[in-house]
Amino acid sequence: MTLRTAATTVASAADFIPPRPTLAKLREAAQHCRGCHLWMHATQTVFGEGPTSAEVMLVGEQPGDLEDRAAHPFVGPAGKLLDTSLTRAGIDRTRVYVTNSVKHFKFVTIERGRRLHKKPTAAEVRACNPWLQEEIRLIKPRVIVALGATAAHALLGKQFRVTQDRGKPMASDLAEAVIATVHPSAVLRAPDDRRDEARQEFIADLKRVAAYLKRSPSGRA
Repeated sequence: MTLRTAATTVASAADFIPPRPTLAKLREAAQHCRGCHLWMHATQTVFGEGPTSAEVMLVGEQPGDLEDRAAHPFVGPAGKLLDTSLTRAGIDRTRVYVTNSVKHFKFVTIERGRRLHKKPTAAEVRACNPWLQEEIRLIKPRVIVALGATAAHALLGKQFRVTQDRGKPMASDLAEAVIATVHPSAVLRAPDDRRDEARQEFIADLKRVAAYLKRSPSGRA
């Protein structure tokens, strides 16, 4: 492990992966991750949650302000929209594993101390990627849903374009298929006259995930 200054620390979370990892061990080890500088200002690590038998894994960008305070992923407004959209799509939320590409909240402070989300850099996503790779390896989901461009690039490469290939099952070594869609926060940010349409398009993508699972029966016991 190469330590430099408090601001730069090490270059990857790989140094913090415990031997013979389990999800419980990973969750505990991630609380002490110094793989990039984002830990310095975030309240805490926000690790993934869900059943170890999940057939679907949802991967977002990073925790938001509420998630950072609560230490749980997708508990803010975007998470509530995600929950209702999964229900509308016929996917049982309690059987889904949810996580993020980056486990710490990156933000800038604006007026009155408000914390405004700031997109993580490619280097920060790479630094955090070992946690996501271990989650995928242990969960072994049939389908991974990339929520937004950051997650899609982390899973499918920088050349992937959500706007062009959203909702399409993509071949991957990580799972039977990776399906990308927008992040639910993008639906919430849509203009008033476009928001309902954006919500319906998001639900339609999730319905494609449900349809994939039905037409491709699981080989699990």
